[in-house]
Amino acid sequence: MKKILFFLMFSLSLAAQRVEFVTLDQSIKDKRGLTKSLTLIDTRIDKEIGTIADKKETAEIKFKDENLKDHFESWFLNDNKKVGNTDIVIMLEELKIYDEQNNNKDYPFAKLKIKISSFIKRNDKYYFIGRFDNVIVCNPKLTPHPQRFLARQISDIITEFIKLSYINTDPGILIPENEIINYNSYLGKNYKAFNNPGLKDGVYSNFKEFYNQEPNANYILEKNKKGKVVRLMNKGVESSFSEMYCYVEGGKAYKLTPVGFDEMKKDDKGFYIYTSRVNLFAESNTGGILVGAILGGIPGALIGAAIESGANPPNGAVHGIGYRSSLESNVYIDSLTGAYIFTN
Repeated sequence: MKKILFFLMFSLSLAAQRVEFVTLDQSIKDKRGLTKSLTLIDTRIDKEIGTIADKKETAEIKFKDENLKDHFESWFLNDNKKVGNTDIVIMLEELKIYDEQNNNKDYPFAKLKIKISSFIKRNDKYYFIGRFDNVIVCNPKLTPHPQRFLARQISDIITEFIKLSYINTDPGILIPENEIINYNSYLGKNYKAFNNPGLKDGVYSNFKEFYNQEPNANYILEKNKKGKVVRLMNKGVESSFSEMYCYVEGGKAYKLTPVGFDEMKKDDKGFYIYTSRVNLFAESNTGGILVGAILGGIPGALIGAAIESGANPPNGAVHGIGYRSSLESNVYIDSLTGAYIFTN
């Protein structure tokens, strides 16, 4: 009798858990035909993506084809009959879904943590292209089945990230093969803004200038009588604030957001501003996934040519993915791309 009861309980537990598959089958065609191959390095310690709540049940998210390395290679070859000379390597560093209870909320939010980077490989040498590192939030009160939403986001992000990685084929700083797993700390040695004892005052028109501590002398800021920044001038002509990445005054860096200029503070992890998604995200998306906007886009020669994702609005808003949460926390500045990294 006990065995029958155990069997029934086990059967019910299986029935109460759904499985949502991540299907990587969207087109990853390199329209310029410059890419020769696409290889995956999966550095995740735990290969399971995770399980979240779906009403009274639980739902697990899995890759439909869990042999990811072979799948990436065949996926690329199926979509690219004409190939070029560039070998691109995708590194999947983190991929987890989970439920997390935010402060002052009555229910948990389903979340996706994903970190993925890309490199050019030439003669056993690697060159950084770009990185997407973020937490995507799903409000279960607004989304009937959060696992479907997040599984789709995984597929969309990986697909869009691969296509963006095709754009830059000019090698930047060399990463030796034995340092590829530690590329972040290896490249971080050149991060003058973080490593120098102080920041240079001035206006920085892009993250590369801030990274190298080379303010753009063509730009100056004008303030009103109350000391508030009101104009950005480029050689005497008023310009949009979207032309400015940040400015430094008195050794402190400030970044424009929709709610004003926020100070970029610094800890052992890097630069950050204390804010929320609702304070940074644009009110609405124009359709489609906009990985490039969060990716930041300073690949290669940093470190090189930017991944084009369109200019940010003049008020500093960025195109985000997922729920515009009001949870405030440290939002870090990616040390290699200058993009925002949300951690919860």
